[in-house]
Amino acid sequence: MKSNPIPMVAIIDDDEAVRDSLSLLLETEGWAALNYPSAEDFLEEGDASRFACLIVDVRMDGMSGLELFTELKQGNYLPPVIFLTGHGDIPMAVNALKDGAMDFMQKPCDQQELLGRVRECIDKDIARRGATAHQQKVSELVAELTPRERDVLKEIMLGKLNKQIADRLDISTKTVEVHRARIFIKMKVHSAMELAAMLKEIPMDELLG
Repeated sequence: MKSNPIPMVAIIDDDEAVRDSLSLLLETEGWAALNYPSAEDFLEEGDASRFACLIVDVRMDGMSGLELFTELKQGNYLPPVIFLTGHGDIPMAVNALKDGAMDFMQKPCDQQELLGRVRECIDKDIARRGATAHQQKVSELVAELTPRERDVLKEIMLGKLNKQIADRLDISTKTVEVHRARIFIKMKVHSAMELAAMLKEIPMDELLG
């Protein structure tokens, strides 16, 4: 059986003592921690997609944690982010959370509370990556359909019956049945219900163009 990879957490903080203490804390939970003394070091050496969670100090020399967050949002994948600060205020916290941060915690934070939030981040990261992998798999299956099969698939997803699809596409009911059977085979499902379950989280316009 293939074992799950150890979750990796990046700690981006210009305080060495904070980095060291957080690393030890995370390692007690069996997680791997990599330390970065600045946002610039993380951008130069780190790949955000490698991590299940980022713990980021808000105020650092050079690029701030919030500026780093804005920069990373332009990339292909941004894992859940927890901000830490000794100088944070309510508006800053609200804006960070609105921008998609997982949490905003004051230093020194409660260790068990922080571990709980990191655990939530890791769970969220796993779920997000699973959804992304599922969408990629479905997109690859849909790419194998012919243009007409895609037309029929779209009508099936709208809940149309074979006769309605035939009228809509100006083809025979028998032809619709053939296309439907081929769609089920290519999409590796046995019914319209299975097909709907497979596609429920994926917008049709995004999937079929």
